[in-house]
Amino acid sequence: MHGMSGGPGRVAEPWLLVLTSLADGPKHGYAIMTDVAVFSGVSMEPGALYGALSQLEHRGWIRPLDAAGCRRTPPPV
Repeated sequence: MHGMSGGPGRVAEPWLLVLTSLADGPKHGYAIMTDVAVFSGVSMEPGALYGALSQLEHRGWIRPLDAAGCRRTPPPV
């Protein structure tokens, strides 16, 4: 993760950045990473994002989105 420290007393914990992003509503991974970069200047790597999501889900603070809302392209037939 790049830009994690913004100076004395300012530390960006991945789980806190994810929760802050999700305060606006449900998002998928790429949208969270983009949002975090915009509001905090932190470039979050996928490993840090998914580690934080896993930790938050394990604690019961978040739950996964239904895959039906995903815009993933189906595999070719």
